[in-house]
Amino acid sequence: MEVVIAGGHGKIAMLLHPMLKEKGHSVKGLIRKEEQADDLRKAGAEPVLVDIEKEDDISEYVGQADAVVFAAGAGPGSGKERKWSVDRDGAIKLIEAAKKNGIERYVMISAMGLETPRGDEVFQVYQQAKAQADEALRNSGLNYVIVKPGRLTNDAGTGKVKLAEKLDRGEIPREDVARVIAEILDKDSIKNVEFDLLSGESNINKALLDFV
Repeated sequence: MEVVIAGGHGKIAMLLHPMLKEKGHSVKGLIRKEEQADDLRKAGAEPVLVDIEKEDDISEYVGQADAVVFAAGAGPGSGKERKWSVDRDGAIKLIEAAKKNGIERYVMISAMGLETPRGDEVFQVYQQAKAQADEALRNSGLNYVIVKPGRLTNDAGTGKVKLAEKLDRGEIPREDVARVIAEILDKDSIKNVEFDLLSGESNINKALLDFV
């Protein structure tokens, strides 16, 4: 299977590339800085240079694939404008590219608790941008999975998770989020669902199959 990942140099994406490669998939990562290309190659992904904020139509960069993953984000320290231009508009551009190129599967990395405003003004704009991106995907006609992790950590993954339509706040290692996405992409039957995701006690494969 061919997978294209927007935000290809992000922390979750860099963990996901080798997992997908190990499963026998080919991976392309969309990046906006040339100096990131070697990191992707070492992780097993083919780099594609494109600034999704500046391009109105990214379909030629996405190309042909079996699935796309939105793992991009403006990141901490960015202002309100980039929450809209990356976290919302970037996700919507990937939706449009997928539809234009006949790609049916789309996995979105979202976040828990978007419906409950919290934090400062910039964080609340981030929540709104992510919520609007999720809504656009739900209404896109694509086969979607929206993964909503809790607070992300850089701890080593355990391979054990808890997922449900709604969970109380908590945390999860980025490595386990990547593992969940790798498993989702292996299972055509997982589609048109969304769930909160935290560290837990269940094997990832079992947790996913029990949920769907």
